[in-house]
Amino acid sequence: MSKIRARAPLRVSYAGGGTDVPPYPGLKGGVVLSSTIQNYAYCSITPRSDGLVTVSREDQDVSIGPGRLGDLKGSGELEFVRAVAKRFAVEQGFDADLRYDALPGTGLGSSSALCVALIGAFREWKGTSMTDYEIANLAYDVERKDVGIPGGLQDQYASTFGGFNLIEFKKDSNIVNPLRIKRETLNELEYSSLLCFTGTTRRSGGILQRQIESYEHKDSKVMEALERMKELTLEMKDSLLTGNLTEFAKLLNSEWVTKKALDSAISTNEVDRLLHAAREGGAIGGKLLGAGGGGFLFLYCEPGRQVHVEKAVESLGGKAFPVRFDLEGLQTWRSPK
Repeated sequence: MSKIRARAPLRVSYAGGGTDVPPYPGLKGGVVLSSTIQNYAYCSITPRSDGLVTVSREDQDVSIGPGRLGDLKGSGELEFVRAVAKRFAVEQGFDADLRYDALPGTGLGSSSALCVALIGAFREWKGTSMTDYEIANLAYDVERKDVGIPGGLQDQYASTFGGFNLIEFKKDSNIVNPLRIKRETLNELEYSSLLCFTGTTRRSGGILQRQIESYEHKDSKVMEALERMKELTLEMKDSLLTGNLTEFAKLLNSEWVTKKALDSAISTNEVDRLLHAAREGGAIGGKLLGAGGGGFLFLYCEPGRQVHVEKAVESLGGKAFPVRFDLEGLQTWRSPK
């Protein structure tokens, strides 16, 4: 019996993250600039005939089951599998094998990508017709409502659609605007960019909860920062479309300074030291990805200075990686029998 496989890309959020976290989008409207990268969350589903379920993490050699899905004990990925299977009204048994290219809690949207991949695999298995918007909406509902992980709206849309997008979040609709960026601009952006792992993951729930409370209390500092982030997001979009990557990098710095105004825990001493070292080594722009507290930095380097930046961050315990963009989004297929 062939396996049903799916992969969904992780994402880099350049600007606007935070304006996508409810209730703000419904009140003021949010906008995010992001792209997906060639790092993925994977899901493989193998149907079983005995009604039992196993859930395995290929990257950690950990497995739960076999057993009835409702009787399996555990959290994390098992909760995602259980929630998605319920949404598709799956009663048949199956093996679910899961894998990440980057762990959750690193600011790359890994958990949302896994949720998108699971939905893609179950949709392929059951032959369910779904648009990309329906997939992204369902992934949001599964992750935020069924499983109860706090966060914004952007990750599920980025992972489903893939590529570079300006994503608008409104009260009654969310709109994905694909950006037609020149190939030479994308090549130059890849050539000059790095991802740097800070060495720590983070739990973003506390930061996001305080941010939500700040909206509700109409904290002027936070509200002004969010409005400024939306302005910077549109300016950054323009810089990409016109191929002005030096301006893009400078706006990246401005976005980071503005984002830190949302909560004192968004940055840490370690993050500040790594960003300072990266800039000393030749990074023109940089910011921490995700809600804050740890995970990955995105760095745009002066061309030809990437090696210097790598050495600078690695001397402080960071780990640098090249950036390769994904332009396809969610992919599903069946393995050969």
